[in-house]
Amino acid sequence: MKLKLKLYWPLIAFVLPSAIIGYCYIIPGSCIAGINSYTIGYAATLVGACLTYWSGLRLGASQGDAS
Repeated sequence: MKLKLKLYWPLIAFVLPSAIIGYCYIIPGSCIAGINSYTIGYAATLVGACLTYWSGLRLGASQGDAS
């Protein structure tokens, strides 16, 4: 089951700006700068969003037009 790249644009539009803004602008200028539990938690949140989106696409593709 091959999923089209255009289905991933919403995910890219969320994750890429979130990572750039978070890791390039917000976190370096804050008191949580560096590698610590907060920055790792932020990365885990972004990874979790990717996994959730991907699993939703897979579930939708596997069910097809079942409705």
